[in-house]
Amino acid sequence: MNGMPTSVRIRLSIMMFMQYLMFAVFWVPLAAYLGNMGVTGMYKATIISSMALGCLVSPIICMIADRHFASQRVLTVLNFACVVLFFLAAKQSSPAGLFVVLLLAMFCYMPTWSLTSAIAMSNCPSEKFPQIRVFGSIGWVASGVFGLVALKVWDTKIDGTAVPLLCGAATALATAILNLTLPNTPPPAKGKEASIIDALGLRAMTLMKDFNFATFIVLSMLVMIPFTMYFSYGSQFFDDQGFTLVTATMNWGQFVEMFLMLLVPIAIVRVGVKWTMVIGLAALLVRYLAFWGGGLYGQTALYFVAILVHGIIFGFFFVGGQVYVDKKAPPEIRAQAQGLIFLICFGIGMLLGNFFNAKLIDIYTTIEVVGDVTQKTFNWNTIWMITTIISAVLLAAFCVLLRDDVRETGGAHAPSSDEGGKAEA
Repeated sequence: MNGMPTSVRIRLSIMMFMQYLMFAVFWVPLAAYLGNMGVTGMYKATIISSMALGCLVSPIICMIADRHFASQRVLTVLNFACVVLFFLAAKQSSPAGLFVVLLLAMFCYMPTWSLTSAIAMSNCPSEKFPQIRVFGSIGWVASGVFGLVALKVWDTKIDGTAVPLLCGAATALATAILNLTLPNTPPPAKGKEASIIDALGLRAMTLMKDFNFATFIVLSMLVMIPFTMYFSYGSQFFDDQGFTLVTATMNWGQFVEMFLMLLVPIAIVRVGVKWTMVIGLAALLVRYLAFWGGGLYGQTALYFVAILVHGIIFGFFFVGGQVYVDKKAPPEIRAQAQGLIFLICFGIGMLLGNFFNAKLIDIYTTIEVVGDVTQKTFNWNTIWMITTIISAVLLAAFCVLLRDDVRETGGAHAPSSDEGGKAEA
């Protein structure tokens, strides 16, 4: 495929934009909403973990869809289902009811990340895919417009309420209708035997025989513990600090990400895959040092430093990790290996991080009853201190334990050069 019509490019870009917009609009302020509902501790962690649970089942759903139905049709059906489920989620008044509905919604939504990528890559040249995918990040940033409009037009704050879920439902409806215009993408594996082992990437587990790869997998899973403190619970912190536009504020991180993503290929060539990921982990440490220092010294500006480094963290560590997996895996299991790292990080790792951080926040929360009013005081400085220490330990472990054992032209398992402690990647 040497090119694509402009009309196809526009439709694929809109697809990416809308698909990430409909998720970010309610997900970013979800923790703050749960806090205002009075949901704490394990209840909150369970509800927030609906996304991670959706990641665990999405490969199976995508495997079945790839063998029987056109991808754009599956995407349309899943988005129509999200319309109903997001609407129902906004109407739930009990934590149990909200969890059940959101879990069903994530079973429908999380497969769409894979489906949109599959549709885009099937209809555009591979070198053009990043130009299509970046509209997903733009859509994430644009989700903050709902809160801005509500505040400026109706003088109403919607962050921390159920309204973002209704915004998600409305966006999902518009997205599903637009999906009807997407180019046809027939099932690429129609007629082939369906294997849950392949869908879950379990054949890629053979790579774990390599100590270096096993170290990378374990450390990547553990990195999700500090990462999810911001990703899942950041809105709770900003809401507690009195920020009015939580979604718009946090989305500055995705805005910067759009530009920093362009530096990732350059970093990989210049310093190697390992040190590209180290840069991402160093940014993670900077994030929590900024949160900790901002609280200790009353410097709110440092909170924005913590937000703006998100693009470095996500781009350099997670995208760098995908490159590492691609270079380590033999061609016949590269797709499965990518599925494995997705499950490890955004499935198992996020589950672990959500519950760990919910417990951490719970431990350092003081509850006082003044008359008929229950007041909660969060010891954020201690929480950020602990998260900073964890990030520093993981950064050190990554630097010491992981070897840069891949190179650009040396094949999937080529050893790296020891010169300068780096390898070209």
